[in-house]
Amino acid sequence: MSTDPNTRADTTAGATPASAVTADRHVDRKDVVALEKSRVGGVKIGSAFFGWLTATGMSILLIALVAAAGTAVGLSNDVDLSEAADQAAQDPQSVGLVGGIALLVILFIAYYCGGYVAGRMARFHGARQGIAVWGWAVVIAVVIAIVAAVAGDQYDVLGQLNVFPRLPVNEGDLTTTALIVAGIVALTALVGAVLGGLAGMRFHRKADKAGLGA
Repeated sequence: MSTDPNTRADTTAGATPASAVTADRHVDRKDVVALEKSRVGGVKIGSAFFGWLTATGMSILLIALVAAAGTAVGLSNDVDLSEAADQAAQDPQSVGLVGGIALLVILFIAYYCGGYVAGRMARFHGARQGIAVWGWAVVIAVVIAIVAAVAGDQYDVLGQLNVFPRLPVNEGDLTTTALIVAGIVALTALVGAVLGGLAGMRFHRKADKAGLGA
């Protein structure tokens, strides 16, 4: 006669089979996730801020690595990183196609990382978290541009850190080409942040699936 306690538990009258419990988990997962989303979902400003910090740090790091490799935004090696970033923002023609693409790739990766951090922290609405990260970048760029325009270029913190996206500060920088480039840069950051936010949220959906069933 078998004395396995698991066997006795499975054959006890009135006990719920394990398969039934699993089936219930499968049915309830979407309801549980929907309830959690309704209660704790929405845009998380704090998560988006930390996502922006991540994107800013990544952009500085990646641009520095490219500069150290001697290929900073397609410019010659005798041009330092600050000059390279300034030329990219103010005179896009001097950068070249390859350098411009390199900057956009760096920006995309940086904001993908920022969006991922925000989406992972917030758990729900990954695309919205990515947009919020981008929103932080735009708001801070506008504020710094206004302060620098009023108080002087020495307050252009983003320019000193070589951080994108940033807005032209001087009147001489407000050319049509510069504005178009600023728009392309902003759009690239937005796409990267949204995709990163979705990727960060996807981790939680996988965790929900593992814990609550398919």
